[in-house]
Amino acid sequence: MTNQTQQTATLGGGCFWCTEAVFQQIRGIQTVESGYCGGQVHNPSYEQICTGTTGHAEVVRLRFDPAVITYAEILEIFFTIHDPTTLNRQGADRGTQYRSVIYFHDDDQKKIGQEIMQKMTSVWDDPIVTELSMAPQFYLAEAYHQNYFRQHPEQGYCSFVVAPKVAKARKVFADKLV
Repeated sequence: MTNQTQQTATLGGGCFWCTEAVFQQIRGIQTVESGYCGGQVHNPSYEQICTGTTGHAEVVRLRFDPAVITYAEILEIFFTIHDPTTLNRQGADRGTQYRSVIYFHDDDQKKIGQEIMQKMTSVWDDPIVTELSMAPQFYLAEAYHQNYFRQHPEQGYCSFVVAPKVAKARKVFADKLV
């Protein structure tokens, strides 16, 4: 956590382009950065991450205003925009780098994460496999990954994978849009 007017959330829900694109449209989210967490390589590259051998997950680091959006609301959005029941996979993206993970920053976030995960068990037919762990070192992804969907909306992956997730979030969370 940073201070009373800004807090941090770190989430991995498959490809960070999808997660980033959704949270950039949510009121109260001040910044969204794509990056890597949870592995054993210091300052990994995207090419290293893609091998699936570094232990890192593709994540987004959110800075948010808790007076506008709560951590619990962020997690509810997170669980709506990805499938938390598939181990190390989101759609066609496979590997540990695409795992579902909540990296909490303090005991309050851990408790809220546990509560929301328990709540979400009634939403999903299969068991939730989302990892819940203390936030490790965050490594910012390369510049070309930042704002990827905004810069490349016509790119194939963006059109067929990212855009439907953004559309779903816009429909389900219309009251939370910027």
